[in-house]
Amino acid sequence: MDVQRFSKIVLVTVVGLFALLVGWNNIADYNSNWMFVQHVMSMDTTFPGNSLMGRAITNPTVQAVGYWMIIAAELGTGILCLAGAVALFRVRRRPAIVFDEAKGLAILGLTLGFVLWFTGFMTVGAEWFLMWQSPTWNGQEAAFRFIVCIGIVLIYVSRSDERER
Repeated sequence: MDVQRFSKIVLVTVVGLFALLVGWNNIADYNSNWMFVQHVMSMDTTFPGNSLMGRAITNPTVQAVGYWMIIAAELGTGILCLAGAVALFRVRRRPAIVFDEAKGLAILGLTLGFVLWFTGFMTVGAEWFLMWQSPTWNGQEAAFRFIVCIGIVLIYVSRSDERER
């Protein structure tokens, strides 16, 4: 098997496993990250007197919907990436055009993961809810690590297998 194809399949697989594990952890240890979501959305640990407190969401039902949307996106990322890895594995010995055409699910999964952690955590969490102001409930560093790792895999996997064409 071609080494680059093998590495693409492996990297999509490990991102899928990572995302499924994160989603599963959020279900199995629901309260740990539930507290994180509640504090970020309620903005209760941002700078005192901050003039953007009107953005805070303190309704537990709305917070729970937000949390379940995060979990669904994590699980969706994992499922799409793993299905994409299987699709790529099935065509690993086929011509480049066939391998490239089989990347759809993998690219969708990687894109969903990138969007989740960039939009959900860096944009909505860190900027809209001012998570960056919290000394305790700040997930920016972890989200950034996930964004970079997933983004690199997305760029690499998206590259065409041109050398065989």
